[in-house]
Amino acid sequence: MYRPVDIAHALGFTLLNDLHNDWMREMFNGVEDETLQAHRGSYKTTCVAVVLALLVVCKPNLKIAFFRKTDRDVKDIIKQIQKMLHSDVLIYIARVLWNKDLELLTENSTEILTNLPDDPRGGAQLVGLGIGGSITGKHYDIIFTDDIVNVDDRTSKSEREKTRLFYQELQNIKNRDYRCKIFNTGTPWHKEDAFELMPPAIKFDVYSTGLISPEEQASIRAKMLPSLYAANYELKHIAGEDVVFRDPHLGADPSVLFDCECTHIDAAYGGQDYTAMTLCTKKDGKFYIYGKLWRKHVDDVTADILSIHESFRAGRIYCENNGDKGYLAKALRGYGEKVNTYHEGMNKMLKISTFLKFNWERVYFVQGTDEKYLQQILDYNEEADHDDAPDSCASAIRIMGPKRETAYSSPFGG
Repeated sequence: MYRPVDIAHALGFTLLNDLHNDWMREMFNGVEDETLQAHRGSYKTTCVAVVLALLVVCKPNLKIAFFRKTDRDVKDIIKQIQKMLHSDVLIYIARVLWNKDLELLTENSTEILTNLPDDPRGGAQLVGLGIGGSITGKHYDIIFTDDIVNVDDRTSKSEREKTRLFYQELQNIKNRDYRCKIFNTGTPWHKEDAFELMPPAIKFDVYSTGLISPEEQASIRAKMLPSLYAANYELKHIAGEDVVFRDPHLGADPSVLFDCECTHIDAAYGGQDYTAMTLCTKKDGKFYIYGKLWRKHVDDVTADILSIHESFRAGRIYCENNGDKGYLAKALRGYGEKVNTYHEGMNKMLKISTFLKFNWERVYFVQGTDEKYLQQILDYNEEADHDDAPDSCASAIRIMGPKRETAYSSPFGG
């Protein structure tokens, strides 16, 4: 009740401090609906996971629901909580409180039930769900939501509406009892997102927590779209910026791309879209790019694509299959090309920020890169009508570059 951070330290979460102790005390002891907004990398989800494990052991008759954006997001945290419940620390606490050896009777990807409750209602103590499923007819004493608002809510009005409707439904499944509450954690993404419906947030931006040094803040800011930095670290909304990519590195020798490993194609199939082509190689930590852009159907420029591809003696071709069900890949293979297809599951704005903006200082455009291709990248912002060139460039960098790793991993995999 007073020093949950000490238990978190004993569980291995040694980066948590007195600020997190205050958060966890409120999560554990509070009886009102509350909202906590904190910047990325502040360990708020770690705090939620520790508190959920403690509630399972210390208040075993409560029915608890934990919601995140998707089922996959939930499974990672439920697994982490299960590992905590198998730890000597929580086994010891259960023995002191209840004079029982803690056992998990149910531990799957969505539910946890121990041998501690004597509640006649039965059922799982903790249930974890994504917000896409039906919750009609369910009832819980305590509900935690964590990051149910994300980048999709920033870019999609329909996603915002879905999340808002889901949050409103939570009031119908919260039991009417002095112990019952909804505790929300996350970061804001849009002025009309679901946080608008929640209790006024207690906010902890990157400048108030002391968890990220000014030098690290500057490094992060340089590698993100300003609007994403504002949402994720300053907890505020700003309009899309007119300029995202400045001062490109130009004029690299085209020979550096001979025998390059990646040709990426972002195909247009009509309308006002562009077909974008990006050749990419990575050498000495730098990404060398040749880009070409046509406002034409991909069928009308396939011969040009293959000619450029052959002139650089380029290797494998990559293209997504979301829209065309493999049509382009089949056509290119008919010309004897080696083609890899993939299903794109990443938000486009986030992809451009994560891979192109993050690596911008290491991106070098070779001589001969299409002026229209380069200009579309330099004109890019969140409201841009066309983003085929930055999308293709970001996709090629993703293919060639190592995946970025998270800065912190808990001993329980979170």
